[in-house]
Amino acid sequence: MTNLEGALGPLPGYELTPEYQEVLDQSDRFAREQLYDYQEKMDNEEWWPEDVYQKLASVGYLGVTVPEEYGGAGMDFFASTLILQSIAKWNPAISLSYGAHDNLCVNNILRNATEAQKKKYLPGLCDGTKIGALGLTEPGAGSDALGSMRTTAKREGDYYILNGSKMFITNGPNADVLLVYAKTNPDLGAKGISAFIIEKGMPGFTVAQKLTKMGYRGSPTGELVFDNCKVPAENLVGEENTGVAIVMSGLDLERTFFAVSALGTTERALELALEYAKTRQQFGKPIAAFQMIQAKLAEMYTSLEAMRSLVYRTAVACNDLEKGGGGRGDIHKISAAAILFAAENSKKIIDEAVQIFGGAGFLWESEINRLYRGIKLMEIGAGTNEVRKIIISGELLKE
Repeated sequence: MTNLEGALGPLPGYELTPEYQEVLDQSDRFAREQLYDYQEKMDNEEWWPEDVYQKLASVGYLGVTVPEEYGGAGMDFFASTLILQSIAKWNPAISLSYGAHDNLCVNNILRNATEAQKKKYLPGLCDGTKIGALGLTEPGAGSDALGSMRTTAKREGDYYILNGSKMFITNGPNADVLLVYAKTNPDLGAKGISAFIIEKGMPGFTVAQKLTKMGYRGSPTGELVFDNCKVPAENLVGEENTGVAIVMSGLDLERTFFAVSALGTTERALELALEYAKTRQQFGKPIAAFQMIQAKLAEMYTSLEAMRSLVYRTAVACNDLEKGGGGRGDIHKISAAAILFAAENSKKIIDEAVQIFGGAGFLWESEINRLYRGIKLMEIGAGTNEVRKIIISGELLKE
């Protein structure tokens, strides 16, 4: 599978081909059988199952977009989103870490690194022996991640010396390989940013703290500190001061991944609401018999299918995004629109699902409660809803 030309039906159906449907069906079965049972313990204890990456690697779900010569599955971006959709449906916390590993780290290295860097890092990231992460956000630089970046990298001989910190980093506490952004020329602002591959154990690199979250609990999130961290010059990704192109292209793919994750999680919420409505008895009959509940379910389904169409369309648009592409034009606009729409509608749908559950949905240990607590991240991560609206309107006004 290399591209999607002719693979999907005409608008607005987006019918998957048998090959892509098989990818979705197989990954759904795998996630349901192998990942779902981890949910409760992960949420209760902020626990991460150590065997997850080996399980994912055993079925070819690590390095999905990576060619086989580097140890990957050699599939395309759209196929990777279908796998993510399944994982997010059955274990949202694992899907968050999976996205950080396979998209933010692995796919970005594949798209932007040198041949030597790819040969060195991709095989371990594909076979599950190495965990990947990306370091962009800082304690004082969230939505303005580029302009307000304070982490610096200064060239000294054969090394760069990094100083600064990164915050809210998914997989940060347990990552072995990280793609980290720092300013190599602070006078140039966002145009003075470079990307580096950082390894756990490099002198001066530490995890300051592991963060406790409201949702997606169990997915490790932390603060990273670089105190005169020595990074070999050969670990510079791309040319010096060209990191912004890597960031922007990666952000469009990240937003698409986030939107797909919201789709999978929301699918599960609707399933749970339907099951509960059919079995919960009130006034002598299932609550699904009441028109008010039926109306909720109909509206939830309609919003979900609208979300699916826009999200799939966006994933198709990202499928053959060229190196350095993104951060501008249609792909920048539609990826922001997809996650904006998915975030708003997933929150609405899951809120209605909790309403159908009533008091049972308010209990911390219920699955629908876990989904409800986690989905808020979709309005914050990879650029807030407010930033997404600015991106969309900005691109519209250029036309």
